Amino acid sequence: MKRFFSNLKQYPSAIFGSFLVLILVGVAIYTVITIPYEEAISQWRGGEDVRGAVPKTARPIYVNWFTSKRLPETRIIDTAEPIEGVEKSEQDLGKGLRDINIVIKFDFPYDDFPQELQVVMTTTYDEKSPFVTLTWFKPDGTEIDLGDVVAKPSETYRFQDSKLLTNLGGVAPNIALFAEPESDPPVPLKGTYELHIDTIVFEEDADIDAKFISFGQVHGVAGTDHRRRELSLALLWGTPIALSFGLLAALGTTFITMFIAAVGVWFGGFVDDLIQRITEINMLLPFLPFLIMVGTFYSRSIWTMLGVVILLSIFGSAIKNYRAIFLQIKEAQYIEAARSYGAGNWRIISRYLVPRIIPILIPNLVSAIPYYVFLEASLAVLGLGDPVLPTWGKIINDAQMQGALYNGYYYWVLQPAVLLMITGLGFALIGFALDRIFNPKLREI
Repeated sequence: MKRFFSNLKQYPSAIFGSFLVLILVGVAIYTVITIPYEEAISQWRGGEDVRGAVPKTARPIYVNWFTSKRLPETRIIDTAEPIEGVEKSEQDLGKGLRDINIVIKFDFPYDDFPQELQVVMTTTYDEKSPFVTLTWFKPDGTEIDLGDVVAKPSETYRFQDSKLLTNLGGVAPNIALFAEPESDPPVPLKGTYELHIDTIVFEEDADIDAKFISFGQVHGVAGTDHRRRELSLALLWGTPIALSFGLLAALGTTFITMFIAAVGVWFGGFVDDLIQRITEINMLLPFLPFLIMVGTFYSRSIWTMLGVVILLSIFGSAIKNYRAIFLQIKEAQYIEAARSYGAGNWRIISRYLVPRIIPILIPNLVSAIPYYVFLEASLAVLGLGDPVLPTWGKIINDAQMQGALYNGYYYWVLQPAVLLMITGLGFALIGFALDRIFNPKLREI
């Protein structure tokens, strides 16, 4: 092993490839520890209220680093938390009435308008619902009446009321409330805005808190999709899923294929002929269409697909290659020596034939991992991925179905595609280096 790692250090490409693979493995371990499987599935499928403050098809925050036009980010201001810019006061009006006035102040330094606006009000009362009046103040002092609400224990006011739309001259509220006066086309007015939530409560212990949400055009480290899901979840969880699928498929296919080839060569005759005929028939079968048929008519579970992939791959062209090598090893003198002292067939296969091919097996194994990673992603892109799991291929499939490239949501496709390329590059660089280490004839090329 010491000599092996010494040889590996002579190839900078292998060091770089190992660095990429270690990063992917680290991300996979971090993801599994910090985001448990059940929680990830629940968030991806919407089992919990995890999308309440997530905008639809928002670009990643890092987009603002590369453009001169600063796009608005999602902003959440909760009056239940002691934060700067929130003022809450009360006034006794007599006869059990109280006026609770909440003022939310925030800066708007962006060059475009938010996607949506909403206020989530949480009230406590026994019988009579509080009466809420919402007022908007622009930096230039313009006052806009947003409307009145009879607040329930949990009331969400969306700035899409038809009456408000009429008062704003038919202009969408998310634009009109932030636009400079008489600007055509509308231009955002930068400065400090205020939202006044004036509430009349009719009971002594009644109270109200509010959460103001401005849905931005950029959100999160990886953006969001059409179902308000953060893509960072699928990008993170796609890493352990892709590596697990690729590794298990490569291990299962490579070792089973090698063992079958060794059995056929050693026993020869009918056994070898049967293995070769099955291999030749299997090589004629269309691999991908068969997987599509299984996913369409039987199951799209990733574990089902993994089993079918291994089953279809073990009788592949690799058996022919391993068979040619085993035929040479079978005639070696140490094999004759093993037979002379009475070694059994399975002992010779497992202790003398198979170990001799390990140096050739390892590079092939490493190089096969990205192939199966791409295969899993390809099935998902075709709509045959596991419907439960968040994977890289599923992201691309959703983007394709929603016309992401046509609508300019390039991040939706590029991010999982880059991760797939990094995975392929990392394992390919290691595989090429291992091939040169274990096959001295390639070192001169």
